[in-house]
Amino acid sequence: MSDMPNSVAPAESGEEKKSLNFVEQIVEGDLRAGKNDGRIQTRFPPEPNGYLHIGHAKAICMDFGIAQKYGGVCNLRFDDTNPTKEDVEYVDAIREDIDWLGFHWGNIYYASDYFERLYQFAEELIRAGHAYVDEQTAEEIAAQKGTPTTPGVASPYRDRPIEESLDLFRRMNAGEFPEGAMILRAKIDMASSNMHFRDPIIYRIIKVSHHRTGTKWGVYPMYDFAHGQSDFFEGVTHSICTLEFEVHRPLYDYFVDLLKKVEPNHPEGYRPRQIEFNRLNLTYTMMSKRKLLQLVQEGHVAGWDDPRMPTICGLRRRGYTPESIRSFIDKIGYTKYDGIIDMALLEHAVREDLNRHALRGSAVLDPVRLIITNYPEGQTEDMSFLNNPEDPNSDSHTIRFSRELFIEREDFMEDAPKKYFRMTPGQEVRLKSAYIVRCTGCKKDENGKVIEVYAEYDPETLSGRPESNRKVKGTIHWVSATDSVPAEVRLYDRLFLDENPSEAAKDKELAELLNPESLTIVREARVEPFLAQAKCGEYYQFQRVGYFCVDPDSRPDHLVFNRTVSLKDTWKKVNK
Repeated sequence: MSDMPNSVAPAESGEEKKSLNFVEQIVEGDLRAGKNDGRIQTRFPPEPNGYLHIGHAKAICMDFGIAQKYGGVCNLRFDDTNPTKEDVEYVDAIREDIDWLGFHWGNIYYASDYFERLYQFAEELIRAGHAYVDEQTAEEIAAQKGTPTTPGVASPYRDRPIEESLDLFRRMNAGEFPEGAMILRAKIDMASSNMHFRDPIIYRIIKVSHHRTGTKWGVYPMYDFAHGQSDFFEGVTHSICTLEFEVHRPLYDYFVDLLKKVEPNHPEGYRPRQIEFNRLNLTYTMMSKRKLLQLVQEGHVAGWDDPRMPTICGLRRRGYTPESIRSFIDKIGYTKYDGIIDMALLEHAVREDLNRHALRGSAVLDPVRLIITNYPEGQTEDMSFLNNPEDPNSDSHTIRFSRELFIEREDFMEDAPKKYFRMTPGQEVRLKSAYIVRCTGCKKDENGKVIEVYAEYDPETLSGRPESNRKVKGTIHWVSATDSVPAEVRLYDRLFLDENPSEAAKDKELAELLNPESLTIVREARVEPFLAQAKCGEYYQFQRVGYFCVDPDSRPDHLVFNRTVSLKDTWKKVNK
């Protein structure tokens, strides 16, 4: 058992004390009762068959958070019991994601560390009459299971002689039989009201090389057989999992009780306790690893780290911060009831976090040239911008003002409605942190597209001067036409149009559910010069546009920014 301390990024000072969630109440009750000598040990047990997603983040926050709060340890254990789906690539990615979220494990274990002990335990079960080798097909076994209201039918192999089952099990492991020819089943109760007790499969033949043990083993344990025993071997005190495992808990306890009889080297009274909480379901999001893999394999997304994916690496690439994800998990809490959380709450959490520390910058995504006709040619001025107005200690940077600027195309309208307060002929507008200008007209190409906008500035209206108190109703942002640098901007939106795509996928193909506007690539954006030095892992607010980060595809000669989230939630307004 490990006694290494677990750590996590500390809570912010001044954080209000919150009421305990029901898991914390159980843990504190166990501590008061003196269970496990006051020791707290949890584990996070992912299967390395895919990348972690936002749903796993909730489990990570629970497993590591409980250990941290009560001075215990949380270990990382890879449930590598199915070599047909697992890969070291996923092991490395899982470790990276947990570390990025701000958590640190005490030890790293693998279910494969216990293959020998699990195998010996299986043989003990056979010798004690608690398991037998069955030669029926999967279809035959399923047909004999019965229903929740009718008992199952015993396998014709259920009373097979112990020595025969033991011999066959050893030969299964030696590779003498093909996959599917035989399985090892626990002999429990075919009439149990709990379907999981109706002689569950505990070992099957798999003829695939394992990423750690190679071809040493010919049989591999099922999850229900390996999980509780691994918890017991490691000294886990609280095995915290999601609600779908609640019906598995009696089987978990059953195997642990049998194991305690043959594993004498544990303290008297020790046993792991399984506790279940609600899993995370998000609107417009799929959490199924199988469906996420399908998205990748069919080319609907660019990979597991596509910023539209709900994977941790996808969210990281999109610009989500570890703090925002942990804050979101904290806001939604833990209950015993499954539900679906509005994606808007996750987006609110990242806006809230980025607003506090993202550097402000100016970017024009769809530029049209603005010429200030009465501004002296060749003259420039450096206008000061606060790096973050939310931070009283924030520094500032300058942006160069000149006769020719770029503004957003949507900030000009030749024939504007009455309540349009941006640039239109005859109307005044303030250029942010600079002057008030009055639009005088525009120039169009042969197709009628506006290519230049003209305005005159009032030199007495520079922002910050006492004499510049004249009010106008509109303020727009800009960049210098000469100093700004080109950039590619990727505007990401929700991947699915349906609020509950997992349910909708029962009747439609996955491709039919996708939002065709989940990615818009802007190739001719212009950004202010300091953004040319932006690095991956840095966060920015493009004023009036949204929050952005640098994509790993970015190069010094080809800047690429990803939109993390817009400044405000416009999804419901557009899609209601």
